[in-house]
Amino acid sequence: MDLGIAGKRALVCASSKGLGRGCAEALAAEGVHLVMNARGAEALEAAAAEIRAAHGVEVITVAADITTEQGRAAVLGAAGDVDILVNNAGGPPPGMWTDWEREDFIKALDANMLTPIALIKALVPGMIERGWGRVVNITSQSVKSPIAVLGLSNSARAGLTGYVAGTARQVAGKGVVMNNLLPGIHDTDRATALDGGVSKAQGITVEEARKQREATIPAGRYGTAAEFGAACAFLCSQHAGFIIGQNVLLDGGAVNSTL
Repeated sequence: MDLGIAGKRALVCASSKGLGRGCAEALAAEGVHLVMNARGAEALEAAAAEIRAAHGVEVITVAADITTEQGRAAVLGAAGDVDILVNNAGGPPPGMWTDWEREDFIKALDANMLTPIALIKALVPGMIERGWGRVVNITSQSVKSPIAVLGLSNSARAGLTGYVAGTARQVAGKGVVMNNLLPGIHDTDRATALDGGVSKAQGITVEEARKQREATIPAGRYGTAAEFGAACAFLCSQHAGFIIGQNVLLDGGAVNSTL
């Protein structure tokens, strides 16, 4: 299927690896030029070089922390007039409800709610002027089914979801399509880190911890960054114009619900 977005320009945040990298790869495969951002310059440049070589698209890199004002200013300065925005940032650390203080919630909100909102406010007006745009926010399955040890993430991402629900419906008539992708467990560094935490807590190997989690997923495995990226690319496509303000689960069936 031709997604109809060749020649468009996308900003993909936190895209040197993991789900962000999967989204960048999938968009580049459709002929979309990229502005890639990540904190680590070395990994970012390596990813960008591989994508340029594989897909022949223009790739601009900005090594910066997107969750800071300075980082956002640098990224936005390089991004210019983008047609597609993929919001992504690493999740806050796990813990229990008794562990977190006000400062912990502020950090989580800054990274996983207020940063995406700031980028939406900065870039969507230009999309409206041009009559076309796509915004995909990478949130979490915990928005639909909270995960106790990820309470900071549950809270911040749920706040972003509420903001998007209202905003998406205000901009849809102007050609801007905004949705959320809710990943379950994917084979990324984040999953490895969480498996490591379970390993230490239960005194088992990381491989055993992974097998435990895989057993909770009806699909019987972790997701891949490539299949996540493909879903992102479709939501950014010309074919997604009637999908507005939705929360799309990619979790292998882990969230057990009818709706």
